[in-house]
Amino acid sequence: MKLSIVIPCYNEEKGIPNLVKQLDPICHKLIKDYELELIFVDDGSKDKTNALLNLEYKNKGYVKIIRHRQNMNLGAALRTGFKNATGDLIAVLDSDCTYPPGLIIEMLNLVDNDTDIVTVSPYHPDGGVENVPYYRVFLSKGISNIYRLLIDRRIHTYGAMVRIYKKKVIEKIRFRSDDFLSVTEIMVKSLLKGYHVKEFPTILRVRQYGQSSMRLISVILSHLYFLTRIILLRIAGVKL
Repeated sequence: MKLSIVIPCYNEEKGIPNLVKQLDPICHKLIKDYELELIFVDDGSKDKTNALLNLEYKNKGYVKIIRHRQNMNLGAALRTGFKNATGDLIAVLDSDCTYPPGLIIEMLNLVDNDTDIVTVSPYHPDGGVENVPYYRVFLSKGISNIYRLLIDRRIHTYGAMVRIYKKKVIEKIRFRSDDFLSVTEIMVKSLLKGYHVKEFPTILRVRQYGQSSMRLISVILSHLYFLTRIILLRIAGVKL
């Protein structure tokens, strides 16, 4: 089975050494069981992210490094990664290692004939959060709870990027968001389409290197627009 791993990156110069340190041993393990494809999408970084990625991975045959000429935001980076992924399973990892890359091995064990998506879930009763600013957790968890009420109460975390998708999900689900709403849009549309999701309870930790590119107010406004659209379409009896 072929496994593609998509890793969006934006101005991660300070974190690339830590990413390489954690990711390489995992790749060596995965290669034993999968035909591995590692796809880095440099989303228009202005620092040395691209140079460091090429220094570490340019000569590794299973690695693709794709660069956007300008920053296009997370949703666009994911679309680029998915477009270039050829695996039967397509995973997405954080470049900042707030979720350790090693989780991918445990998450792969949850994929079966009846499971289409496996997602990390810090808001699951068995998950947790460490050292992340309270206001971010409050807002993120609050938004997930609203989606739970509207879409599926069994899913506790709607906005985590680290996931494994079966290829058919990526082929069928079309998402329009360019910002951090994109991962929630994928989850919502997948659930509404009837795809089966498993949560992997885990700990979300604060990033150690660099700064997040997420603009909180912009993301909140995107979610409010998307939630309003869901409610209006449901009232009108139209599928999202």
